[in-house]
Amino acid sequence: MLRALEEALDATAEGAFRFVALVGEPGAGKTRLLSELSGAAAARKLPTRAGRAAEFEQEMPFGAVVDALDDHLEEHLPDLGPDATRLLSAVFPALATMSAVAAGPAAVAADGRQVARYQLYRTVRRLLEELAAASGLVLMLDDLHWADEATIELLDHLVRHPPRARVTLAVAYRPAQASPRLAALVEDAVQNGRGLRVPVDPLTEQEVAQLLGLRVPDARCRELYRASGGNPFYLEALARSPQRPVAGPGDGDLPPAVQAALVLELSGLSRNALLVAQGAAVAADEFDPALAAVAAEVSEDDTLSALDELVARDIVRPMAERFRFRHPLVRHAAYGSAAAGWRLAAHGRIAAYLARIGALAAVRARHVERSGRFGDPAAIATLVEAARTFTAQAPVTAAHWLRAALRLMPEKMPEPPAAAQGHAPLPSRLELLMELAQVESLGGRLAEGRETARTLLRLLPPDDYDRRVTAARLCALMERLLGRPHEARALLLDELRRIPDPASPTGVPLRLRLVAESLFRGDFRAARAVLENMPENGGEGWPPAVRMAVTALRPMSSFLSGDLAAAVRYAETADRLVAEATDDEVAEWLDAVAWLCWAEHMMGRYAASRRHFERAVSVARATGQTYILATLLTGQARASTMEGRLTEAMMIAEEAAETARLLGAAPQLAGALTQQSLTVGLAGDAKEALRLADEAMRAGADGGEWYGAQAQYARARALLGLSRTDEGVEAMMEACNGFGEVILLDPDARLACCEIMAEVAAQQGRDEDAALWARRAEQVAHPQLDSDRARAMLARAYAAMSAEPKTAAGLAREAAALFEACYARVGSGRARPAAGIAAARAKDRAAACADLRAAAEVFAACGARLLHSRATLEQRRVGIRTPGPAGRGASGRRGGDEQFGLSQREFEVAMLVSDGLTNQQIAERLFISVRTVETHLSHIFSKLDITSRVNLVKALARLQAEPQEE
Repeated sequence: MLRALEEALDATAEGAFRFVALVGEPGAGKTRLLSELSGAAAARKLPTRAGRAAEFEQEMPFGAVVDALDDHLEEHLPDLGPDATRLLSAVFPALATMSAVAAGPAAVAADGRQVARYQLYRTVRRLLEELAAASGLVLMLDDLHWADEATIELLDHLVRHPPRARVTLAVAYRPAQASPRLAALVEDAVQNGRGLRVPVDPLTEQEVAQLLGLRVPDARCRELYRASGGNPFYLEALARSPQRPVAGPGDGDLPPAVQAALVLELSGLSRNALLVAQGAAVAADEFDPALAAVAAEVSEDDTLSALDELVARDIVRPMAERFRFRHPLVRHAAYGSAAAGWRLAAHGRIAAYLARIGALAAVRARHVERSGRFGDPAAIATLVEAARTFTAQAPVTAAHWLRAALRLMPEKMPEPPAAAQGHAPLPSRLELLMELAQVESLGGRLAEGRETARTLLRLLPPDDYDRRVTAARLCALMERLLGRPHEARALLLDELRRIPDPASPTGVPLRLRLVAESLFRGDFRAARAVLENMPENGGEGWPPAVRMAVTALRPMSSFLSGDLAAAVRYAETADRLVAEATDDEVAEWLDAVAWLCWAEHMMGRYAASRRHFERAVSVARATGQTYILATLLTGQARASTMEGRLTEAMMIAEEAAETARLLGAAPQLAGALTQQSLTVGLAGDAKEALRLADEAMRAGADGGEWYGAQAQYARARALLGLSRTDEGVEAMMEACNGFGEVILLDPDARLACCEIMAEVAAQQGRDEDAALWARRAEQVAHPQLDSDRARAMLARAYAAMSAEPKTAAGLAREAAALFEACYARVGSGRARPAAGIAAARAKDRAAACADLRAAAEVFAACGARLLHSRATLEQRRVGIRTPGPAGRGASGRRGGDEQFGLSQREFEVAMLVSDGLTNQQIAERLFISVRTVETHLSHIFSKLDITSRVNLVKALARLQAEPQEE
């Protein structure tokens, strides 16, 4: 075991990230091994930070991470920048205090933005990189079987997206008590070579004898070994006891003999010492003497004397100005030794004391939950306030506190309870249930949220239409996210039948959800039929926001039904209405606005699409609407990919996938992974693109809707990128259902299939098949859309490549011009090599050189490495000299992780500069400070011997292409 830990430290000392999981039963020695790891790290001059989760504080978000890092953040605040500090201040108390002081009360109050969990986790990763920048870092987190869901989510993110620094992340937990997600992330890390699982097994009889020493007789050693089972903590507890191990009632955590030994150890304390030990066990894992005194009802002087006794008996150990039990099992025993009624009162005393000193509701909530009286408005208010504190960054914890508040609230209450003194008026029980359902959906507890929403529907009066519609809409949404579209549709129809006038504004939200359900399953006529039964300019009494939402859904159904003129007319009207709407109105109807964004993108209205995607993403983040964020980010990534901003697109697509993963929504995850696969494939990593496409297919395997077909399409693209042509062609045919009657692919992907299949057929010399695919492309393409015409024209170019190369070259150049006109840089780049190859076949070497050079420059500027390498290969075939793999080559690498002499982070900054982002936008995208961006740019300018951002863009294009004719 020690050798494995030392190897991990050696790897970290040399610059690598390592994840190590110590897994063993209670008392097996995991904490001792972490101590040994700390000593070994010190020998290598690697700084360590240690924290642990606590049995009775499992509701505190990020408890172990805060315990490890909070006291060490002050010195690093200047390196993080204000945006990162704001994000981290939601987790770390030290930064919350400093951020408030720096910004001032007005600024803090004005910043009401929600913390997106994915952004928070990326920022924590950046924090670890900052902490490790100088000397490395060993972060040790103990007792993670007690960690909250947010901590496990963070660890999952860090293991799948490791810090790019010298970091060892070591965790310890009990396998029987670990959450399934913790066990799964460790198993996944081991299987994928990202981590190491170290079992901490019991000691052998010989090792027990060595540990006890020669002063313990052999017979006693054997007796203790049998009683302890070789468990070091059990062995220590039994060895401390003068009595022989005896059987007795256990409590499920400790063997009877060990429990008896610990109880005996505690019973030997003086009365005050025992009370303080019990009070401390109630108070906190790392406790302040004053809090233990309050819980125990012992004076402060007597508490300090009692603590001296507890330290002398090694029950607790000093930790600076605080104290901790020598082991969590000792605290467990002390807590269990107190009478249940006494513990309840002790929690109440602590809650009252914390309220008197102005502690936050989040700090008081644990004690209020265990001591609050049924119907007590102050206790309910505290729990609700604590829940709302954690809604954004730890929604699972927020849901826990809301459920606790509901347990204290009477079932039937004619009106909301009177406000507790110092608190805002309390919500009603029905309002709390609605809030709970929303929070559960944010936390990825979709099944629980659905049941809460259904419970709410059963409790709401039949004629409470407004609240019933809100609950039904939320419930239907969760049914869809759970992959149960039929249940969602049935629920919506059932609720619509209850409304006396379904055409009234009250029923509009349900009808719009029905439209969305029809669009998802490809039934465009049904979607359009519902919309056509709704007045175009809004019915009587419709508020402007409802008119905006209805209009925003019309373009997609019209476009997919083939009525482009109507789609354009609706899109123009929706554009105006969205511009006039406030952010609050957009927030209320984000799902409808999302359909508008996607429709505009498919219709070639790229500027409007990008503008609406960006606004919708901003609103979704600000209002915490995670359920729609992944879909919006996926669309934004698709738009950036089309425009050739591949570095930006990969980051956005990654965020989309992580957001969907945190939500637990398989359809959204499938869509995000599909876009991630397509973007990564264009960037040049076909192997990773295939992995992502396979994961997307697993996520959307049972959907039977468009996202499953899109995932298959991405898989086909990846297979073709790996030159596995036969498999790629087969997958492409499956994606487009052999061009049968039902094709679930969106029109753009459908057209791309035709173009790609024409290219493959032409490459294989199957001219008739290429011509067939070109005709299909003509049939699918809409003649009024430049992007469609460009794809169809490129397919025709491939079909003519063999028989009429001069004609093919002209068609390909015309396609490139059309792509350029609609800002589709990658499409333009893909058309240029076709023109160059055709020109070469037509014996027009000058034109071929010009076309291929243009293609290489486009791909270099976009960062499309695979396509760039193919373009340079074609350049060599026509006699253009280009650098080979040993130089900078197609990948732009010079060995190791450097590209053109730039570090990985410098290259990311350089690519974002070439995408046109400002320093502030780059800082926000990479979660670093503006000053850090400026430092990177200074290094980049020095290394590339340039002086401006314009020259940087030119230098990158030149370095990645570098064509030279013989």
